[in-house]
Formats: sequence, structure tokens, C-alpha cells
Amino acid sequence: MNKNKYFKENRIRDIEISITKKRRFKEKIFSRFTKAIVEFEMIKPNDKIAVCISGGKDSMLMAKLFQELKRHDKFPFELVFLVMDPGYNEANRKKIEENAETTGVPITVFNTEIFNSVYNVEKNPCYLCARMRRGYLYKKAKELGCNKIALGHHFDDVIETTLMSMLWGGQVQTMMPKLKSKNYEGMELIRPLYYVREDDIKAWRDYNNLTFLQCACRFTEKTESENSESSESKRLETKKIIKELKKSNPNIEANIFNSMKNVCIDAVIAYKKDGESHNFMDEY
Repeated sequence: MNKNKYFKENRIRDIEISITKKRRFKEKIFSRFTKAIVEFEMIKPNDKIAVCISGGKDSMLMAKLFQELKRHDKFPFELVFLVMDPGYNEANRKKIEENAETTGVPITVFNTEIFNSVYNVEKNPCYLCARMRRGYLYKKAKELGCNKIALGHHFDDVIETTLMSMLWGGQVQTMMPKLKSKNYEGMELIRPLYYVREDDIKAWRDYNNLTFLQCACRFTEKTESENSESSESKRLETKKIIKELKKSNPNIEANIFNSMKNVCIDAVIAYKKDGESHNFMDEY
């Protein structure tokens, strides 16, 4: 066997073994990944899932977890490892392709011009970019015969989104574990890393000596230099708030998460259901 090929195969095997054989990663990552899938019924027989890879640590780990789940194959389902290039520069595109080869993930890549479309947008460009990305992913996934897309949002994303919605959005809502698409009939979004902590993902990345992309858009570089009030800077600020709160209450993260499972409607002034507003005065 070619020495280079032998090295690559061993590298892939070591990465895969780390997920299921190393105790920390098996308990903190793989077990929590499967817990979310089972609890929220994310996968059903004969699903075809587009595992969406952005180039970051979260989505690449998710791809490896899905590969491991597929090996157990308790019921039939298909996977497509989908990479959307929204306009990466050459170096970032190459980095994604190299990481896919290093980790043994057979990616399907398609191109868009999203970065160019949002570059000159002044109000909420990150939000617009995320919406456009999702739309393109739904469309391509459906073209490939998929009925679900999987995104790599983790536990920390969930609690940060929950807090951001209250502090800056003036509303109470969270990032849901799965959603039915309103614009693409028969399509569904799932978030299998829902219970996985970001620190454990970073630990897995570092254990395997892997490096991934951060946000690779030109807009981020521009706004960082201009000290912009973008949604990404709000997320960083929220991370700092949670970190500070954790100093006095070690359970703060779990409490934020669990608050979305323990909403007391009897103690809420108003709420929305299916787009319709309801007020406690309606039945007082």
C-alpha cells in the first residue's frame, strides 16, 4: 500500500476512534448527539439527510457523528455531505476540501454568490446571510432528493440565542431542535448537536490536531475593523454575559436552557401561537 494512503487511512481511523472509544468524547459528544436524535425523533426510516458543512468545527464533527451513526444502521437512511460555497476565497475553499479529505468525509460542493449579495447591506447583514444560506441549502438538498437538512448548532448556540432574544429582541424564544420548512414543502431542519457543549467540540478538535474555519466572509473582516454592532458582535457580548453570570452561579447555562422547557403560561402576560397573539386578560 502507498505510504501516503496508509497514513491518510490511519489518520481517519484515529479521528473516528476518538469519537467512540475515548470516554470523554463518547459520553459528552456521541451519547448527547444520539440523545437529541432519539428524544426529538430527528431521523426516521428512509430519510435522506443533507448534512450541511460550513467549514467550521461544529459541522465537520456533526458529519463524523452521522457517519458513525450510519455504521450502526439500525434502520435505513441516507446521507449527503453538502458544502455550500457562498463565495469563499481560494484559501478558505481549499481548507474545507483538505479537512474533508483528512477526516474522510465525501463532500458535495455547490457554489453561490451570497457574500457578494450581502457585502454592501448595512442593516443586519449576518441575519440576511444566514437566511440566504438556509434557503440555498434547502433548495439544493431538495434537488438531491433529501427531505431533511442537518445544521451544526450546539447547546451554547441555543442558550445564547435564548438570551439574545430577550436582551436585544424583546421576546422569549429559543433555537428549536427541529423545524418544518415553511417555503420548501416536505423539508425539515434538524439540529443533532442540540445537547453537545462547545467546549467538548473544541476539545475533540484539539485532541485530533484539527483546524477549521471561523466565519470566513469578507463582511466579518470589514465590520470587525469598524467596531460594528452586528448580530455576531451581539453573540460575542452574550457569551461574555453568560461567562460572567457563571462565576456566581455554575448552573446558569443549564437554567437558561431549562427555562425554555418550563414556561409557565399562567404567569405570562402575553404569548403568540401560530402567529396569533394571546393575552392573559382574554380569560382573566
